[in-house]
Amino acid sequence: MRPPFDHIDCWIFDLDNSLYPASANLFELIDERMGRFIQRLLNCDPVEARRVQKSYFHEHGTTLAGLMAANGVEPREFLDYVHDIDLARISADPVVVNALQHLPGRRFVFTNGDAAYAGRVLDKLGLADLFDGIHDIHAMDYLPKPDPRAYAAMCDRFAIDPRRALFAEDMARNLEPAKALGMTTVWIDNGSERGDHGADPAFIDHHIEDIGAWLTEIIGLEASRPVSRQEEIE
Repeated sequence: MRPPFDHIDCWIFDLDNSLYPASANLFELIDERMGRFIQRLLNCDPVEARRVQKSYFHEHGTTLAGLMAANGVEPREFLDYVHDIDLARISADPVVVNALQHLPGRRFVFTNGDAAYAGRVLDKLGLADLFDGIHDIHAMDYLPKPDPRAYAAMCDRFAIDPRRALFAEDMARNLEPAKALGMTTVWIDNGSERGDHGADPAFIDHHIEDIGAWLTEIIGLEASRPVSRQEEIE
């Protein structure tokens, strides 16, 4: 591992729009189902459901947090419904798979979604066997990122030393609590909705656009890749 990353022994990744491109727009499908859930819950039209959904997202960090606080929604019912989507828009990226396989130390997913959905996505991305654990919204006791308590709980649960951990995330504001704990932070600036909201160089150590290309570079994979049989002959 190339400096200044040679001290990292724990690699933490957000899931959606981080381990796959934001252009896949899985959230469009989730967003649609959130709208239907709210319409049914509040007996309102799509316009009002959209207003409620976005106001909860911006005010509470997630739509679920707003629904729980304002409407007493049971989280598992909501998450099971909104995550029941077709994952055909995403597929394994060999660059990302190869890079993650070569990371030294442990790897975790830290997501405001739930583990069942995260597992499906990781399987579709060819990454299901490459992570040591998933810290999801249930494990956070429904206190989503960027609530500092979610980060502390993850570190306690998996015995993570924040000073030896790196966290990569597409929502810049979610990096601030990680930096406060001593983590190395990476903002994946790839076009996520409001991904740049609250972005501040004070808590962003590395600003990138593509996780696979960046990991490949810092690991030095091209320089150290195995020589093929054909290259040996040539």
